[in-house]
Amino acid sequence: MGSVRLRTKFLISMLLTSAGLTAVTLVIVQRTVERQVRRDLAGDLANSVATFRNVQKEREATRAHSVELIADLPLLKALMTPPFHRALHPPTIQDASTEMFTLSGGDLFALLDASGRFVAFHARSPGITPEQAQQVFDERQSPTPARQWWFAGTHLYEVFLEPIYVPAAANSIVGTVAVGYEINDQVASDVSRIAASDVAILCQRKLVVSTLTPDQAKAFRVDAWPQSGPDNHTDLKLGDETFIASSIILNPGESPAVTMVVMKSYDQATAFLNELRRLLLGVGVGAVLLGSILVYVTALTFTRPLEKLVEGVRALGKGDFVFPLQAHGAGEVAELTNAFTRMRDTLRDAQQRLLDAERLATIGRMASSISHDLRHPLTAVLANAEFLADENLNPQQREELYLEIRVAVNRLTDLIDSLLELSRPVESLSPVEGVIERTASRAIEVIHAHPEFRKVTVGIESPGMHSAQFDPRKMERVFYNLLLNACQAVSSQCGHVTVTVASRDQNLDIRITDDGPGIEASIRDRLFKPFVSYGKENGSGMGLTIAQKIVQDHDGSLRLERSMPGCTVMLIILPRTSARKPAHIEAGVSEMR
Repeated sequence: MGSVRLRTKFLISMLLTSAGLTAVTLVIVQRTVERQVRRDLAGDLANSVATFRNVQKEREATRAHSVELIADLPLLKALMTPPFHRALHPPTIQDASTEMFTLSGGDLFALLDASGRFVAFHARSPGITPEQAQQVFDERQSPTPARQWWFAGTHLYEVFLEPIYVPAAANSIVGTVAVGYEINDQVASDVSRIAASDVAILCQRKLVVSTLTPDQAKAFRVDAWPQSGPDNHTDLKLGDETFIASSIILNPGESPAVTMVVMKSYDQATAFLNELRRLLLGVGVGAVLLGSILVYVTALTFTRPLEKLVEGVRALGKGDFVFPLQAHGAGEVAELTNAFTRMRDTLRDAQQRLLDAERLATIGRMASSISHDLRHPLTAVLANAEFLADENLNPQQREELYLEIRVAVNRLTDLIDSLLELSRPVESLSPVEGVIERTASRAIEVIHAHPEFRKVTVGIESPGMHSAQFDPRKMERVFYNLLLNACQAVSSQCGHVTVTVASRDQNLDIRITDDGPGIEASIRDRLFKPFVSYGKENGSGMGLTIAQKIVQDHDGSLRLERSMPGCTVMLIILPRTSARKPAHIEAGVSEMR
């Protein structure tokens, strides 16, 4: 996240916040509405059950009264009076009761004698036979209730019974009239319309009739309906639809129980919840987009000055003190920009003063070092020149004076070359293919020419000859400077200096090792800086600086690998192949041109 822009962070934060709030709002609204819908459905279910009970009571009272009127008909009483009863056999009573069956308006009509035997039986549909009706009637307990539920096969009837009274008879009750109403699809549809719910009527663990679809009816389990009571409800999963259901026992105390299950679709009731969810989701997405645009505009207003300020800081890091910065307004960002501008100007002035002071100090150190180093050769030149003015000198003495003047002039020339070496560009190199051990050997020969180093052992340890592309004259100067420092550090009577050459990948590792006392820790960090000549009576302090520059011009490196009493190692890493064309190749190209 360190490379992500502040504006992007604002946008991501806004998106995450908006999305989180929208999701939480959706969840809270959904849960709240679901609980409210469930409570409303439970209340509606209880109201539906109560409404059905009231309608059912009125309907049962009406039907019972209708049966009473039929039982009180003179024709029916005459038909069932014992003398007439003895004169006519059941088929005659069956035929005579057809008109009464039509008058009753029921789906089933039956006449029973005083002993409870069926003497007449009519049904609108072949759902039940007289034998089945007789069996169901015989299974009922005495006294016979005024209302019974007869179930045969898959047909269920609500039957109302009324005794037939004939005062003139020896036994005032001469029979019973029974009028039944089948519980069919039409009845289920009417009940569903009254209860404003889907219904299912069960008997003997069978689904008799329902307003459910065929697939839902197949999925309906007769043992899964809830306990009876308008306040008891449960969830039913029928196919892909969920219902909240309650049940009513239509014949309390009788066996088998007839149960009506009242169901309200939870999915239909919550259909609007899906619309609400989509609406909230759309509002949330719109809020996220609108909020993102607002945050982007706001972030752009605040972050653009910050981004400009960051660019100014980066430019300052690269040394650009004049990068244009403009503060707009009077807010904290503008104040920060003005403070940074003042700090940058102050830093630029301080750096300029520091550079001026460093330049003066460098000039002073250089002048001091050069004056110190030039004084001795010039003194020798001046003194020997004065001696040459003496007319009494013989030729040999004059030759010795000339030789001393030449040595002093050579030292002056070397010192000037050292100063010029630092200012020479990389292009001044003339790399050729050569053997590094030979260049090191020539530098060792020059070291051995110093009388004070004649007893110092200087040698090369190499498993063979190693070739590379380099400038022999300049690399000889590197070896000379390093060997000279090493020989000056070791004992002049028994010191040892070793040059080790080894090949590693595409480089040569060259180590100059001496057994001197080591380099002081106080100057290790500035060992390669100009004019550092700690512990030397003579020297300009430019040797290591020049050596490092020459090696770097060869795309290599020079560093102090380790230093301790008895072992100091300077490491040169020199590429075997130079990135610049060798001199003899360039010459060949020139000739071809």
